[in-house]
Amino acid sequence: MQALPTPELKWFADLAVEVSTPQEIGLTVHGLRRLIPIVGGQAHGEGWQARVLPGGADFQLIVNERMAELDARYTLELDGGELIYVQNRAVRAGAPEDMQRLARGEAVDPTRIYFRCSPSFETAAPRFAWLSERIFVGTGMRLPSQVRMRFFEV
Repeated sequence: MQALPTPELKWFADLAVEVSTPQEIGLTVHGLRRLIPIVGGQAHGEGWQARVLPGGADFQLIVNERMAELDARYTLELDGGELIYVQNRAVRAGAPEDMQRLARGEAVDPTRIYFRCSPSFETAAPRFAWLSERIFVGTGMRLPSQVRMRFFEV
């Protein structure tokens, strides 16, 4: 069998996503449901900039005291006016006391939290059509009113 290439990571973008007050749905049959409104932000990559449009949200399921599953959906408006739809699924895990601090909106050292994500993109912008043909991964950190992330093409 021929050797298969080892995947490498290539930096794609840094994002700072502004968030608002969480809407706690409550304890459901699947876990604690929470919705975090996305109200703005910025993104940039090599040769491009974008703003995060208000109106998106991060749909969260707090699975247990150590782990949350995140599903954020929002739109980037590129510097040329084109739009990119982002769906970013993530896992955030840490010690129960750190996760409680995050839930209260307090700052937690990002090295204490495992925050990894898998963003996917859709766009009609010709210069970014290739985004739908690639796999991306990322890392992030939650601040009191912002989520910062770094995305990589695999």
